Amino acid sequence: MGSDGKLPTSAMVAKGPKGWAQRFLNVGFVAGFLLVLLTYAVVSQQSQRFGAVVTSPDDVAAISKQAIKAPGETGSAQEDGGEEKAKTTTPAEPSADHHQHQDTSGDSNQDDQQQPEQEWRPKAVVTEEPPKQDDTAAKPFDNGKVVLTTAGPYSDTCDVFGDVRTNGTAHTVTLVPATSFTERREWTIKPYIRRTMSGIPEVTVTQLDSTSASSPAPVCTVRHHVPAIVFALGGLTGNYWHDFSDALVPLFVASRRYGGEVQLLVSNIQPWWLGKYEAIVRRLSKYDAVDLDKDDQIRCFPRVTVGLRMHKEFDIVPEFSPDGQQLTMTDFTAFLRETYSLPRAAPINLKQTPEKKPRLMLLHRGHYRKIVNVPEIVKAAEDAGFEVAISDPRFGVQVDELAKSVNSFDVLMGVHGAGLTNAVFLPKGAVVIQVVPYGKMEPLAKLDFGDPIVDMELRYLEYSITAQESTLLEMLGPDHPVIKDPESVHRSGWDKVAEYYMGKQDVKLDLERFAPTLELALDHLRQQ
Repeated sequence: MGSDGKLPTSAMVAKGPKGWAQRFLNVGFVAGFLLVLLTYAVVSQQSQRFGAVVTSPDDVAAISKQAIKAPGETGSAQEDGGEEKAKTTTPAEPSADHHQHQDTSGDSNQDDQQQPEQEWRPKAVVTEEPPKQDDTAAKPFDNGKVVLTTAGPYSDTCDVFGDVRTNGTAHTVTLVPATSFTERREWTIKPYIRRTMSGIPEVTVTQLDSTSASSPAPVCTVRHHVPAIVFALGGLTGNYWHDFSDALVPLFVASRRYGGEVQLLVSNIQPWWLGKYEAIVRRLSKYDAVDLDKDDQIRCFPRVTVGLRMHKEFDIVPEFSPDGQQLTMTDFTAFLRETYSLPRAAPINLKQTPEKKPRLMLLHRGHYRKIVNVPEIVKAAEDAGFEVAISDPRFGVQVDELAKSVNSFDVLMGVHGAGLTNAVFLPKGAVVIQVVPYGKMEPLAKLDFGDPIVDMELRYLEYSITAQESTLLEMLGPDHPVIKDPESVHRSGWDKVAEYYMGKQDVKLDLERFAPTLELALDHLRQQ
């Protein structure tokens, strides 16, 4: 063959038996060469089947001392003849011995803990794209596999199957292959729900090279027969709404399939947070949460999920639930009703008890975006036919007490803010009225509460105030851009939006204008 990969001209034009023999010899050589290449390609492709599967895109309450597993509480494995004898974890019993975490905010309102909105927060994105997984490189389960999912605007997650070993202090998750044909690969995952959040330690997921003696597998000291979920607290958790949107809802989606038989490995652990939501966490996992950052054990699992996945803000997309669960927000709210033994699964039935009045809880904010004419609103609601109670949930309130209180109402009403998160405790079919501050804030209101409330199978009513109902009008005057041209304020960036529309205005509802909203709420309850 020539240097250009073609047969020489002499071979092509050779005549006579000898020439034809030479020609066929050359053709045979080429065919043989191509056969070798084809064989190599097939073997190489089969070898890749044993590689990792990688998807294409991107105080306050008391807590049991046993709710967090401290480093060194478990026994180390003894090695005998190369076999690991590791301790198996068992479900923990809550202890009567508690310690307190006191938040510096004291008895502040739930919204006082709200973190400033961040530039990274998607304003227009309502949902992530469905995860796209490339299973062409899938391999036998006994050899393990890694599935990386980076699709969507919020989260990155990594599922590791097989002989999986965690080293908490090193923030590593290692897949040890059972056979050959694997190459060493690494992925870095931030186990917080928002990939852009700063201050969250990253976790390195490594697939070891099965043929390399230079990277020996860490030896198990604790062997678990249940899967594990690695996730991080901190970030925006501590704000009541973010507690649910950034942690509790995604954790429910990730762990519900296991029926409590799952180990939680928590990075950036917040003991007070685990104490506040202990009832929920205990139902999702029967085992003590492990403080990952201080855990010096080598824990071995059959499966580890690194990171939680958020489908939408404070919401669940059934199609994106892992393992085909098709979970919904109504599944989550039903789970909460079971967890806190809430008595009501449906609102008042006015057809059966026409003499009774539906109950309306009015959320009172003690700071920005508060309603300044509360007494008038209460009277208007009572005149419309409601029994009204004013609620000002404190940051340190016991969640079980708050849940039972909210569950006893048929309507929850408040200005956009974290207090509306309590809609999760309402009976299905109840009503939520969100008062939207002035300043073109409807898209944010819909994203944070409107869509999730509808997905909870609650009736959602939205009341957007006018400039005349905002204290900004008196503060700034009618010609100020904040009043006259809210769109220009939005174009200037989120800082100004947050400063004025979220942080400097209060609300004075126009009772005549608001009356039809109350009537809509009452009509809905009459139809139940």
